[in-house]
Amino acid sequence: MLAKRIIPCLDIRDGQTVKGVNFENIQNVGDPVELGSLYAEQGADELVFLDITASHEKRKTFISLVKRIALHINIPFTVGGGVSELADADSLLAAGADKLSINSAAVRNPDLISQIALNFGRQFVVVAIDAKFDNDKWIVYLNGGRIATDKDLFSWAKEAENRGAGEILFTSMNHDGVKTGFANEALAVLSESLNIPVIASGGAGRMEHFVDVFTQGKADAALAASIFHFKEIAIPDLKSYLRQNNIAVR
Repeated sequence: MLAKRIIPCLDIRDGQTVKGVNFENIQNVGDPVELGSLYAEQGADELVFLDITASHEKRKTFISLVKRIALHINIPFTVGGGVSELADADSLLAAGADKLSINSAAVRNPDLISQIALNFGRQFVVVAIDAKFDNDKWIVYLNGGRIATDKDLFSWAKEAENRGAGEILFTSMNHDGVKTGFANEALAVLSESLNIPVIASGGAGRMEHFVDVFTQGKADAALAASIFHFKEIAIPDLKSYLRQNNIAVR
């Protein structure tokens, strides 16, 4: 069995790491470079940095911040937010990002997935999907959860894979910041229908939730934010707990 990955997520707004609940009530939690360095030292497998207001504010991700982060960590990191054309991908990879996360722009222009995959390799392309369960359907949202679309989570994830996505990062808006566990039923459907890794996001509150997301949700990686930012769970302790529960981790 492939080792499961633990991925701290740093949502960035105005150069600071922030966190909310259900994509609302945002508060500052620290400097992204310092937090990224700390998590790398603690044994995180990867990091994800998302400029959460770039798409909504119609601007690009802060290249200078990406360069600073790259200088201070030694594990792979994914950058997202404001990537809307091939030139953005080129700039971020040149600045030191290892992977790119595309979300709203991919929905608006699905060809962007193919363009990035063809030019840089599909291993660089993470298609992030924010979805909310409403009226018995998982609806895809854009611009940091502000705009509902007519797309369904599962069909859009499959299309993204077919177009060249190397991974799917699925965030359940219903579970985000609530700390009651991941959307394991939806994750299991995604994992079984796709041939690429699925990263689970939204809902981590206890160590047991990570066991559940890897066994019930069949996720390849689990992403979390506030439990790490507020020191509720330490990454070394989490990995030890997972090993005790027969989950292979790095």
